[in-house]
Amino acid sequence: MSLAFTGPLQAASSSQEWPYFGGSHRFDRYSPLSRINASNVGRLSLLWERPSVDKSITDEFPDVVASPYHRGTPIMLDGVLYSPNGIGLVEAFDALTGKTIWVQKPFKATFKEVVGQSSRGVDVWRDGKSMRIFSVRGEYLYALNANDGSLITAFGEGGRVLLRRQTKDNAPFFSFNGPIVVRDVIVVGGNGGGKVGQGYGDYGLTREAAPENVRAYDVRTGKLRWTFEVMPRVGTPERATWGNAADYTGNMSAWAPLSADDATGYVYVPLSSPTNPNFGGHRPGDNLYANCLVALDSRTGTLVWKFQTVHHDLWDFDNASPPTLADLKVDGKVVKAVIQPNKTGFVFVLDRRTGKPVWPIEERPVPQSTVPGEHSSPTQPFPTRPEPFDVVGSQDENLVDFTPELRAEAITIRNRYVHGDIFTPPSVSNGAASHIQGSFELPGSVGAGNWNTGAFDPQTGRYYAVSTTAPDVLALVEARESEATIGYHYDNTAGPDYPEPPLGVGPQHDIPITKPPYGRITAYDMNEGRRLWVVANGDGPREHPLLKDLKLPPLGTPGRPVALVTQSLLFLGESSAAVFGSGVPGPSHFRAYDKATGRVIASVSLPAGTTGGPITYEVKGKQIIVVPIGSTSHGSSWVALGLP
Repeated sequence: MSLAFTGPLQAASSSQEWPYFGGSHRFDRYSPLSRINASNVGRLSLLWERPSVDKSITDEFPDVVASPYHRGTPIMLDGVLYSPNGIGLVEAFDALTGKTIWVQKPFKATFKEVVGQSSRGVDVWRDGKSMRIFSVRGEYLYALNANDGSLITAFGEGGRVLLRRQTKDNAPFFSFNGPIVVRDVIVVGGNGGGKVGQGYGDYGLTREAAPENVRAYDVRTGKLRWTFEVMPRVGTPERATWGNAADYTGNMSAWAPLSADDATGYVYVPLSSPTNPNFGGHRPGDNLYANCLVALDSRTGTLVWKFQTVHHDLWDFDNASPPTLADLKVDGKVVKAVIQPNKTGFVFVLDRRTGKPVWPIEERPVPQSTVPGEHSSPTQPFPTRPEPFDVVGSQDENLVDFTPELRAEAITIRNRYVHGDIFTPPSVSNGAASHIQGSFELPGSVGAGNWNTGAFDPQTGRYYAVSTTAPDVLALVEARESEATIGYHYDNTAGPDYPEPPLGVGPQHDIPITKPPYGRITAYDMNEGRRLWVVANGDGPREHPLLKDLKLPPLGTPGRPVALVTQSLLFLGESSAAVFGSGVPGPSHFRAYDKATGRVIASVSLPAGTTGGPITYEVKGKQIIVVPIGSTSHGSSWVALGLP
């Protein structure tokens, strides 16, 4: 398994492999394979299934139970699949048969050490003699020998590096995303951690938290090479965008996957919202680098450029999706671009060398906050191209209209809240059922886009955005002196008619309040910045007793499925309810779509909904698709699909 060069594996991978959990470091989720195509995809069937935790572990620790939310998306190299399993340990298994090759042993043979959560992927590095697998599990970055899964004992302390930050509250570290290896460093983002009210994307009571810095470690030794501080340093213009809050505000973690340009060595980091994500009276200004896409030089961690997609975030509108690198042809010129979708449903297309917009991005006036002490931004950035990939704003035209009665009820419910255009700020709830109970947001804080959004076809220049139409209510209540150091915080008891987005919301309590599709695919021609088509993914609630006689088309199933695009087809499953409460609770469909039109060409049934990204590869002349799945009734596993 050796190659005659030193460096990250991306440069060595063939078109038959899947070298990174995002397809490549470009995070395009693309493969040029075409043995499975429109003429034969109808014969796709289940080849094998393997549990998300190998039998060798469950035999030794029978009380270990893997969550149905199995995130592990494998990579495939030299006929071997490597992936985090259902408890976060790495497993290697045969890419043709699914049979076990090796399983990472827990650092200590104790039940406490074995229990864990799965992460989304791993990355690799070769030095010409051997290959190393890098993974993040819990608070540690691990280095494993790809031949047998043993620890590289010269790396860190016995094969692992503790990622816990030195913070006043000793906040723990955790990440659901794998690391990314760029040249000779391993770059780690992270979800962050901490006490209740201090974690990522939380609705807690405090304003204080430790900033979740981006770090890089040496691939050989595990030593820290550099740190990029997401809270700008003292004396910089960026720090002035916080007021005094720069001394105590944190989070801003890169909890979405990272991408990298192996030619330039730049790594692209999508940063998230600061604390508190719904009230920012203590942090006046735009709050850089929160909600920014930043490009870093992997050699030094130096900031190359930044672009902020949301100023002074009050909606938890993270950059929750991976940046996708794409070479576009715009007005006859090649543009090396980065595509960054956002929870807002906006797509920001930037020159990946400079951060300058490929098409104009306008600062437009937005509704202003009425919350005492708040400092909402007077404008927000709006891309002029392409159009949003989901519904934006809670105006009447965006509400359900299957029948006049349902439409009237939807409007009545919506009118109990402050509502209007996107970026309508959170508002104070007075707790009275007949009066304003907060702000109705569309998209909501779970986003139109999320970690699952985005796949790019480099042959056609088409980008596919997968999204959920998921509204939310952002209601604030004044904090009691005994509760917090923040003026207002999110009230999760507000809105009795709106318990959980996006199901259980709206007319009759279980018909969504918005128009469909509730789960959708949006295709763009990114050479022109033009939307091509939108189709529903899944049937959604069209068999509801109030809807089934209306003979509606597919309405789309909400969730977070991941797209796979090949030379021939676009693939997308239905998300498991284990991933996102409104997904499919049991068996689901995995569909092949026509890339040009969005027409469903074929569908195969899976034992459970998808919980991670599908991949495809070729081994011994056979193209195979593998995807993680899971549900409470079925458990979690990987399934392989192929032609008989």
